[in-house]
Amino acid sequence: MGRNALSEIKCTLDGYIGYKIRLKANSGRRKTIERTGILEETYPSVFIVKLDEDQHAFKRVSYSYADILTESVELTILNNDNELVPVKYVKETQ
Repeated sequence: MGRNALSEIKCTLDGYIGYKIRLKANSGRRKTIERTGILEETYPSVFIVKLDEDQHAFKRVSYSYADILTESVELTILNNDNELVPVKYVKETQ
């Protein structure tokens, strides 16, 4: 039995807590918001990003894993090797 897509996205993000990320969120009607921050916490339904304080009016934002699945939010993680790692759900083919 295959794992749930949302839990797979959560498990992927669990490994990147504390890493710097860049997110691009679709806010409707051709509006796209780009933010940078630190992946602070993951919960069963949402994840929290602590934003860079000098660039944004808000301190934290939260998004659901379904936002990544539906591609309304795009996450890119800057790992320890300074590589950009996109986070998205890729359906396995058998």
